[in-house]
Amino acid sequence: MADSTKKNILTYAGLQELEAELEDLKLNKRKEVAQKIKEAREQGDLSENAEYDAAKDEQRDIEARIEEIEKILKNVEVVGEDDVDDTKISVGCHIVIHDFEYDEDLEFSIVGSTQTNSLQGKISNESPLGMALIGHEIGDVVEVEMGEVVSKYKVIDIKTRK
Repeated sequence: MADSTKKNILTYAGLQELEAELEDLKLNKRKEVAQKIKEAREQGDLSENAEYDAAKDEQRDIEARIEEIEKILKNVEVVGEDDVDDTKISVGCHIVIHDFEYDEDLEFSIVGSTQTNSLQGKISNESPLGMALIGHEIGDVVEVEMGEVVSKYKVIDIKTRK
């Protein structure tokens, strides 16, 4: 029977960020929220204690994030810089494309879905744009269907690091 578990693709930098976040959550955030809960308990009646409720919610969020990161790390595939070919777009590449519709150049990195952050210029290899661009070379014109809209982009540059 084939293993149907999806691999979580990360760049080495993304792996380091997740491991650092996990360590911070376990070593620091857990202690901070435990202290908040302790202080709220010392105030007496918990039935109408907003600080206690907020601290318990924060504790739940921290534990959920720890569990989420641990699941990601259990089935991770790291894409190293040596694995990235700067002649074709792949996970780990930093690229520049020209958007014909808006007549502007866009610059971003293709990352695994768990690293996606549009504010930092990181788009997922599983997004419509990411999937359409994977495997293309400098000079290629790529059409991307997003709902009823078809956008055209030209690959201007591919770099292995930002």
